[in-house]
Amino acid sequence: MNTLSDRRLLAVLAHPDDESFGPGGTLALYASRGVDVHLICATSGEAGEVRPELLQNYDHVQQLRLDELRCATAILGLKDLHLLGFRDSGMPGSPDNLHPEALAAAPIHEVAARITTLIRQIRPQVILTFDPQGGYHHPDHVAVHRTTVEAFYAAGDPNRYPNGLPPFRPQKLYYHVLSHRFLRFVVRMLPIFGIDPRRWGRNADIDLIEITSRSFPIHARIDIRSVAEIKSKAAACHKSQSGPPTSGFLSWLTRLTAGSETYMRAYPSASKGLLERDLFEGIAE
Repeated sequence: MNTLSDRRLLAVLAHPDDESFGPGGTLALYASRGVDVHLICATSGEAGEVRPELLQNYDHVQQLRLDELRCATAILGLKDLHLLGFRDSGMPGSPDNLHPEALAAAPIHEVAARITTLIRQIRPQVILTFDPQGGYHHPDHVAVHRTTVEAFYAAGDPNRYPNGLPPFRPQKLYYHVLSHRFLRFVVRMLPIFGIDPRRWGRNADIDLIEITSRSFPIHARIDIRSVAEIKSKAAACHKSQSGPPTSGFLSWLTRLTAGSETYMRAYPSASKGLLERDLFEGIAE
């Protein structure tokens, strides 16, 4: 019989803080149930803006952000953290986006080969990553989506990215998604609070109206209320990225969505009306 200790979940994400501000509740929930939860983080977050006082004990921004990531993964209870070491690509049009070592500039096959190796080492039944538009069109998120999908299907094929490891075929692939209805509600509400939905986020570089032009189905809804405090504490590790909002409209939005996290099931294909409550539902022994 498949016990919880036999189960392994792998999240493939782009930046330090993606794990906590994204599917952190899901990661913490399964870790608390005895599942081996692994995280691949593709970049070190060099492009993130950091207040000078937070860098007093660090030579580089990436050192701070990776320390914050290790703090968060410890609180979430993750089994292991795997760093790919690519450079943060920043948003389109920024100098970071043009850096030759940026993740967005790396060939898909190069990144996918490294993820494939880790999949064969970790042998997760379930993998989760970003949706095809990377949540909000961040180049690194999109790159991680593409390379993770490539690696998901390659890992079980001994002829693709051979590396001396036996092939391993994960059983399920999920994309972390937000409710399209909820996003449209946010777009309508933001102007009431004097916020331009085309200039959302800490750096005012996220166009929510553009994001809502495409929707993804929700096939799984994970109840994270039992670990909501753990997720909040993990998010608080990311002081350089402001941590979770504590007041105002953004705080209200955070509380509104704190009870669950939602996913599109990319593989196996989902039947109409499917709504799973467990990402390991239907996993073969």
